Amino acid sequence: MTTLPHLLRPASYVYGTWHTAPDGPTVLDAAYGRPLAIVSSEGVDFARATDHARRVGASALRRLTFHARARLLKALGLYLLERKEAYYALSTLTGATKRDSWVDIEGGIGTLLGYASMARRDLPDERFWPDGKVERLGKEGTFVARHLLVPREGVAVQINAYNFPVWGMLEKLAPAFIAGMPSLVKPAPQTAYLTERVVQDIIASGLLPEGTLQLVSGEAGDLLDHLSEQDTVAFTGSAATARRLRVHPNLVARSVPFNAEADSLNASVLGLSVRPGDPEFALFVREVAREMTGKAGQKCTAIRRAMVPRGRVQEVTEALRRELSKVTVGDPARDDVRMGALVSLEQRERVQETLERLRSETEVVVGGDRELLGGDRERGAFLDPTVLYCDSPLTATGPHELEAFGPVVTLLPYDSLDEAAHLTRLGRGSLVGSVVSHDRAEIAELVFGMASSHGRILVLNRADAAENTGHGSPLPGLNHGGPGRAGGGSELGGLSAVRHYMNRVAVQADPGTLAMLTREYLPGAEVHEDVIHPFRKTFDEIRVGDSLLTHRRTVTEADIVNFAGLTGDHFYAHVDEIGAREGIFGKRVAHGYFLISAAAGMFVSPAPGPVLANYGLENLRFVEPVGIGDTIRTRLTCKRRIRKELRSGETRPTGVVEWHVDISNQREQLVATYDILTLVERARDGFDPPAPPTGER
Repeated sequence: MTTLPHLLRPASYVYGTWHTAPDGPTVLDAAYGRPLAIVSSEGVDFARATDHARRVGASALRRLTFHARARLLKALGLYLLERKEAYYALSTLTGATKRDSWVDIEGGIGTLLGYASMARRDLPDERFWPDGKVERLGKEGTFVARHLLVPREGVAVQINAYNFPVWGMLEKLAPAFIAGMPSLVKPAPQTAYLTERVVQDIIASGLLPEGTLQLVSGEAGDLLDHLSEQDTVAFTGSAATARRLRVHPNLVARSVPFNAEADSLNASVLGLSVRPGDPEFALFVREVAREMTGKAGQKCTAIRRAMVPRGRVQEVTEALRRELSKVTVGDPARDDVRMGALVSLEQRERVQETLERLRSETEVVVGGDRELLGGDRERGAFLDPTVLYCDSPLTATGPHELEAFGPVVTLLPYDSLDEAAHLTRLGRGSLVGSVVSHDRAEIAELVFGMASSHGRILVLNRADAAENTGHGSPLPGLNHGGPGRAGGGSELGGLSAVRHYMNRVAVQADPGTLAMLTREYLPGAEVHEDVIHPFRKTFDEIRVGDSLLTHRRTVTEADIVNFAGLTGDHFYAHVDEIGAREGIFGKRVAHGYFLISAAAGMFVSPAPGPVLANYGLENLRFVEPVGIGDTIRTRLTCKRRIRKELRSGETRPTGVVEWHVDISNQREQLVATYDILTLVERARDGFDPPAPPTGER
């Protein structure tokens, strides 16, 4: 039994100060029903809070590059990991076991670290994000366009559910912070004391600029009335609440982006081909039981409907009964307890009311009270795992409309794969579905039958059993959201979540101006040539647009024959005179990879110097054939620079320089184009990034 601290009073952190309300509603601990915390936002000035975020927080973030923001997030993640035990102690009071808390606490911190890594790896070290390729708008190439992503100049309001008080905050904070938008977090009052504890540490760390994170502990008051066109709202919670907030008059009037991730009636389908002795049968049963009991079933991604071949219903029911009998229920602080309590008595009452409504079309096949290992059966919010069965799922409405947000699942029989997919779609949009089968044909039929109504689909079988992360586990790199009832929004999904907090603008200009704005060379822009070979310059000395036009080289038959002998590439277009004459080129042509090799020979500076290694080759295109007697020439131009941080154990500072390479023939026709990456030594004291383009704040 966890010893309760004194009555907690989680404060709000707004406009740079901690604000504690004098009084408010009392929150009880989940397992024993004892008074735990007073949670209220009374006295918070929401107009002042949103103004503080825009004026102070947004301004500070926009002065940082993506990489600088990522470094702060990484440092914050490591800082929180050192303090995680304090979070675990509070988490048990929400009804969560140690395993449940791991997903919430370390899963949330891991999301911070994941976004820090993605941003440093895949985003430029800039304050803006060039998006997509350059679009050529004029015949002569003097008028071009490119999309840029820039931070919205507002505040990201994040309204979170009670079930994941740490992960729910951090998974929204991470992409917003990387994008350059400050966050105003409003956790659910039932578990706000845990969120507040983490925010206390975040503020104490001093790692995040002031105004980039604010916390409202309690109700949202008139917060939404003070949002403007540059702000965003991200909501996680019930579908009913999402519908109500989405049409808030101010959000509608100002077209404030509203992203909803709502509870949904997620389904898992056991394939027709699966037999009781198959690994997939056991995997299905374990996954359904785990999703029922993890967080006591209080997960927006939990399995609510289990589709089972009609002839397997009895076998699945018995297997679930055996599996669930192993689940011990009680005080989540105990090591021998596998399932804790629901978050509150009110939540238990709602689940029980929904169960009663479901029972008009279903029957209980697994249920009944069981012995508690600690906790209070009356004052605690315990509800035992319950399995329902609906014999007529095609005509019933309750299983597809009513969600018991607790340890409850409904078995639904089906007779064909088409019917199984149809049953999943009756949920009118889900966050996640799963298919458990080893038969590739039925997997394909089910996946594509379910795909239009799901945000994520897990295929579970013996091949991925050891490494799969589970039906109900959202991952930073994968989409978390879904259509219809699931909210119609999207979170996570790698860097796509960062885009939610940015404005995409198409900039049309001449190549030189666009290159200046993006600090990235593009064909048609001015180049800079001098007597110093680009490969003799350190990373600090190289500038975007530095260029070298090489000497010429005439391609001979000996070149082609020797390259074929060296590589073993005797493709007819290169070595067969008759075959080549009848081919699409009408003559023998040089190997494309010979052209790349010859170009390297023309532009390299062979002596030791700042260029340490070739880092890779990208965007290769062969445009025109090069025949015997054609003369080629190469232009090498610095396209962009990427400063690399020193890793542990490294002593030699470096950066990556991306070079654009164009190979042309004697008629000045482009024959090949590509980009190469080189690892280049930089000064030990590094360099300051160039000043932002004119007009950037």
